[in-house]
Amino acid sequence: MSVNYIPATFAVLRDNDRCIKCRACERQCSNEVHYFDADFDKMLVHEDQCVDCQRCVTICPTNALKIIENPNSFRKASNYSQQLILENYRQSSTGAVLLSSMGNPQDFPVYWDKMLINASQVTNPSIDPLREPMETKVFLGKKHTHITRNADGSIDTSGQSPQLEIAYPIMFSAMSYGSISYNAHESLARAATELGTFYNTGEGGLHQDFYQYKTNTIVQVASGRFGVSKDYLDAGAAIEIKMGQGAKPGIGGHLPGKKVSDDVSKTRMIPKGTDAISPAPHHDIYSIEDLRQLIFSLKEATDYKKPVIVKIAAVHNVAAIASGIARSGADILVIDGFRGGTGAAPTRIRDNVGIPIELALASVDQRLRDEQIRNEISIVAAGSIRSSSDAVKAFALGADAVYIATPALLAIGCHLCRSCHGAKCNWGIATQRPDLVKRLNPDVAYKRLVNLVHAWDHEIKEMMGGMGINSLESLKGNRLMLRGIGLTDRELKILGIMHAGE
Repeated sequence: MSVNYIPATFAVLRDNDRCIKCRACERQCSNEVHYFDADFDKMLVHEDQCVDCQRCVTICPTNALKIIENPNSFRKASNYSQQLILENYRQSSTGAVLLSSMGNPQDFPVYWDKMLINASQVTNPSIDPLREPMETKVFLGKKHTHITRNADGSIDTSGQSPQLEIAYPIMFSAMSYGSISYNAHESLARAATELGTFYNTGEGGLHQDFYQYKTNTIVQVASGRFGVSKDYLDAGAAIEIKMGQGAKPGIGGHLPGKKVSDDVSKTRMIPKGTDAISPAPHHDIYSIEDLRQLIFSLKEATDYKKPVIVKIAAVHNVAAIASGIARSGADILVIDGFRGGTGAAPTRIRDNVGIPIELALASVDQRLRDEQIRNEISIVAAGSIRSSSDAVKAFALGADAVYIATPALLAIGCHLCRSCHGAKCNWGIATQRPDLVKRLNPDVAYKRLVNLVHAWDHEIKEMMGGMGINSLESLKGNRLMLRGIGLTDRELKILGIMHAGE
């Protein structure tokens, strides 16, 4: 008998006085943690298979279950955490690259939590958003440098590049069909349509059923070109070229074969059951000039009617890269921070590569202003926008709008168990198993997404009102509205903000 070096990560605690042996936990657990032992007439568990998705805890009619981190631990060592020891054991068993899901969980600084929002008092009175108009509508795209007017006094918009008009400064970030389920995609599409904002297909193509939502869809073109066709490009209000992703900078996409069902296979135009691997680079892009050629090829293919977005990961030279992209003909730039979510990424890449979105956003906005090309491109911040206050701080650092992904998934039921790559999501989100997918009801889920954005928008208006600002345009890049706390002089300089008390 071989030795199992890897203890269970979680301990499943069952109150046998409360347990009525209804076996709901057994039926509901896709990881087969719970089972009934007839000889002992009791429910038992395979703890080593538990991912702490909390499905059994929430479904138990008598509240008999709890899941805690396994208190058992290896002998402590300052340079070897329990996690590192376990990861070495796993790789010794499989010889494989470690895969992980969701965002970077490491204990790096979260700069959103080290910035405070300024507020008005006497000389610059605050605004009551319940009684006075507040403008949070946003137009994304290249803007004219100067305003010119027609003879009747109206603004001359001739020659204006195509714009994305969003009723709220919040869009749903790229999550591909395959990485998430049909029902999850439907929920995002329906919510975006009702809200007057946009959801992003990710790099997995667009299911034929969702072409009806094309006026609120951003279609993505990634290095694998999965699902890309003329009809696909025409089905989007905008086209996004994915050059990089915050969770895995410099690395291509990876959809495990167990998620490539018949429908996913058809949509992505790849064989069923095969891993969908996007190359790390686009093999036709090795310079800004090559990127420019693809941008204008996509504009030409869509009659110059759609804005083209370029998405990059936040890396150390991001400001210079953004400057090149702004000059390449792109209309919108997405910057994705290193805490951005993912359905599957190499663990070492996810946890060690890239930089925080806060630093990247501030440096890009300042660089484009210094070069007097800020109007040439709109900026969307992504990768760990967790709340409305994070969004407000992003606007003050220079973002025109934000992408959210993890908060959107949380709204529809995700419990952040970080096992999306296993394809057994108990909440029907990151899975293609029909029995699990049906657990997510789009009729309920899309309404929860709408509620989330409405709540965030209300909070954004309240915070803007407290600053004495009544339009998002006045907040964009207004770093006087932020103060740092517990930050070094170097960090404050990059963020372009003063310390609290100044």
